[in-house]
Amino acid sequence: MSVSDIKKLRELTQVGINECKEALAQAKGDFDRALKVLKEKGAQIMEKKSARTTSQGLVEAYVHFGGNLGALVEVDCETDFVARTDAFKKFVKDLSMHVAAINPLYLKREDIPTEVSSKIENIDEYSREHCLLEQIYVKDNTITVGEYLRNVISQTGENVVIKRFVRFALGE
Repeated sequence: MSVSDIKKLRELTQVGINECKEALAQAKGDFDRALKVLKEKGAQIMEKKSARTTSQGLVEAYVHFGGNLGALVEVDCETDFVARTDAFKKFVKDLSMHVAAINPLYLKREDIPTEVSSKIENIDEYSREHCLLEQIYVKDNTITVGEYLRNVISQTGENVVIKRFVRFALGE
């Protein structure tokens, strides 16, 4: 386990140094396995926190240069303390930019109406293209928006929920 691996793992996942060390130790120094361990741990944390009430958060607007494209998102968390953190603010801002750029139609696969999903040949491909949580994150093509969300939940220690989003474009 090298210091550079710990640093790289921390930059990729935004989790604490000790968690990165533990993941690398558990993976016996294998970087890819350690990354997988942290992703699984993030999913478990997200699952545990998902029942918690989210009554705080932020609404963020993004308007593209020229003013012909924009997005508005609401992301909730448990406390106003977390809503004021740089990590949370960055996530909400990044999310509004992603919505403007990629134009998701639904938050998750379960939100696709039956009348739409019944006409789709490949639901997995359709979901990756049109469901926000399954889309490749526009600023980092190595993760999905859902994985970015899990990283924020792991980093903040709170339940974080994307409540709603809308995209506006001139002529649409």
